[in-house]
Amino acid sequence: MKNIKDYKLEDLKNELKEIGEKPFRAEQIFKWIYDEKVESFDQMTNLSLELREKLKNNYTICNFNILKKQESKDGTIKYLFDVLDGNAIETVLMRYHHGNSICVSSQIGCKMGCKFCASTGIDFIRNLSGGEIIEQIIKVEQDIKEKISNVVFMGIGEPLDNYENVVNAIRIINHPKGLNIGARHISISTSGLVPKIYKLAEENIQCTLSISLHATNNKKRSIMMPVNEVYPIEQLIIACKDYIKATNRRISFEYALAKDNNDNLEDAKELVKLLRGMICHVNLIPINKIENGKFDKSTNENIIKFRDYLNAHGIVATIRRELGSDIDAACRSIKKKKFA
Repeated sequence: MKNIKDYKLEDLKNELKEIGEKPFRAEQIFKWIYDEKVESFDQMTNLSLELREKLKNNYTICNFNILKKQESKDGTIKYLFDVLDGNAIETVLMRYHHGNSICVSSQIGCKMGCKFCASTGIDFIRNLSGGEIIEQIIKVEQDIKEKISNVVFMGIGEPLDNYENVVNAIRIINHPKGLNIGARHISISTSGLVPKIYKLAEENIQCTLSISLHATNNKKRSIMMPVNEVYPIEQLIIACKDYIKATNRRISFEYALAKDNNDNLEDAKELVKLLRGMICHVNLIPINKIENGKFDKSTNENIIKFRDYLNAHGIVATIRRELGSDIDAACRSIKKKKFA
């Protein structure tokens, strides 16, 4: 059956027309799903019994089950969700003074093969639908009984490799009658799928684009990120500059620092040259060692020197606060799981 959370408001109005119902019912259904967060059509008590039966016969509300929940000493919570087809995904809630942020997955598995990511070596199974992305947020809100204020697409999968579903989810997340989370509180991370960056620039969505850069030349980046063989740094940087020009939005560059690999002063100098003149921010990430991984975390001394060099030369840089490392919920530590 079709997942009713996959539908934007206008699309749901059209769906209801096709089954002989008034379009305004779509707004009532949206209110039940996104405000009341009901888990069954029977709970939608201002809809007729006839309409509720139609909905039950044609759609599902897609209620994930929580298979496992781990809470860090810093308040971060990692969820393992049953996505109702024999697979499971991980989603992470991060608590900040400014509100609750959620790191959502966009695929079951990933095709990108980044060598520092825990999803590397795990077979790609399928894309998540827009509704399945949204359900991660709803389920966490139900569990903690608090609102989510920020959404980051940095979980399992490459968001721009699941472009249509991710954009569909963002439009519902952002819609005043949907989850009503401001577009500027939504971040999309990509390993650098250049054609999709151009496509995203045309969407007129005021979200933040985060580029997983992690190296300053093609040799190093190709070792860390195979996608660089298809879309090398030169193409990626041009696309980023064109994105900034088209949207007037700042880009965030993610840079994971690996010991004796990309964390020395020469790398910092190259990064300044690469990004000079761009409206951007560099998010320095202390790399997390993964099982069988070849990269180790840089020293605190090198990380601070790297940041200070960038800031001293006109590139705004900060060090990402490590959250959830004691439950393997830190950046690039979460992974797709399958269960019997």
